[in-house]
Amino acid sequence: MSQPIIEARGLAKFFQQPEGGRIEVIAPTNLAIHPGTIVALLGPSGSGKSTLLRMLSGLARPSAGEVFWHGRPLDGYVPNVAIVFQSFALFPWLTVLENVEAPLRAAAIGAVERRKRALKMLDTVGLDGFETAYPKELSGGMKQRVGIARALVVEPEVLFMDEPFSSLDVLTAENLRGELLDLWLSNKIPTRTMFLVTHNIEEAVLLADRIIVLGRNPGRIRADFPIRLAQPRDRKSSDFVAVIDHTYKILTQPEVQDVQPSQAAGFGTPAPRLKFQMLPHARPGSIAGLLELLADRAGSDDLYHLADDLAMEVDDLLPIVEAAALLGFAKLAEGDTEITAEGRGFAEADILNRKVLFREAALKNVSILRQIDSVLRTKSDHTIQDELFRDILDKHFSEDEAQRQFETALHWGRYSEIFDYDSDSGRLFLPESTAEVGTPSPLSPEL
Repeated sequence: MSQPIIEARGLAKFFQQPEGGRIEVIAPTNLAIHPGTIVALLGPSGSGKSTLLRMLSGLARPSAGEVFWHGRPLDGYVPNVAIVFQSFALFPWLTVLENVEAPLRAAAIGAVERRKRALKMLDTVGLDGFETAYPKELSGGMKQRVGIARALVVEPEVLFMDEPFSSLDVLTAENLRGELLDLWLSNKIPTRTMFLVTHNIEEAVLLADRIIVLGRNPGRIRADFPIRLAQPRDRKSSDFVAVIDHTYKILTQPEVQDVQPSQAAGFGTPAPRLKFQMLPHARPGSIAGLLELLADRAGSDDLYHLADDLAMEVDDLLPIVEAAALLGFAKLAEGDTEITAEGRGFAEADILNRKVLFREAALKNVSILRQIDSVLRTKSDHTIQDELFRDILDKHFSEDEAQRQFETALHWGRYSEIFDYDSDSGRLFLPESTAEVGTPSPLSPEL
């Protein structure tokens, strides 16, 4: 096998907490990227896909470990790379031609050579005739073509792409994928490797020679396997469908909730970390809809078929399925989702009884809701400031994720009438109908 262009050794990203602990975003990771391949990085939202891309490309510094390019440490070395982002990130005051010339101008390429290379690349990506247009005059697909041309005009050894087609409509995205693949297969671009971050499994299987699947909390490699299907690939072939199915099953295997920081050279001794449950971000109404659908389908269905029927990406459907599983309303195994007896009872109940069943399941299975309920019941006035629980979440998650966790807990707790919430004062309180019902639950040892 050829020598890797990029090699990550013990690469990690974490954020230090004021009290001495830390939040891991990417666990220590070893990874090698070889020439002549398209690599797709898949993973659920929040698994650190974009963070890993930025560290490999030199755009962000790792907290530990090191990135090597052709055996040389990346630190202090500027690699020959280009990045295409989800947002078009064009300069609105520059023409299409001037946007593509911009990185060449920054590299001090002479005006004649700069113009020659930019015009050739615009012709390559199908934008001949639009050189003098401004971004506001272009469609989304054309804007992204400009972004790809601007990345390729510097003749990068590695082209990094961070969900480059996700903001486009289905047909435009399909056309751009096909055109980019044609450029690659016909050797019309000098790029030796492409590294694609995506949440679209079919896109990954369609384009990639190798798929890497990340787990989350913290991000870590759960699977790394080659795709040995000849290009161009037939979506309807049994081999293509089999790879799609295999990838779905990897993504949907139940995740281990509490991952301890790994030991790696240069990572240091990890500070003790409390175990903490991470809530999937799904609203009660979405969970109810999923359970109704499963109940109507003899109790189970393949996750791939569910996502397809609902016109959803699996990345968007997974949190709903995981939430149902967390509550004990469904089971998830190897890509199949099956409703439980409790889930069927919930799906068949009326509105009021659903709230009761959801509350019982939430207090049994969701530690943060159990703790809020316990604190409210033990306080004489049955009310408390939300900052207490926000601070708890901040110790275990990044700032953005802590906010999402709190919002999810609010949705679940208010729906099931475990508590109510006054957003003006920022206070949680027991509803009058439940303030005198039940006995205080002990604080969860997980918290």
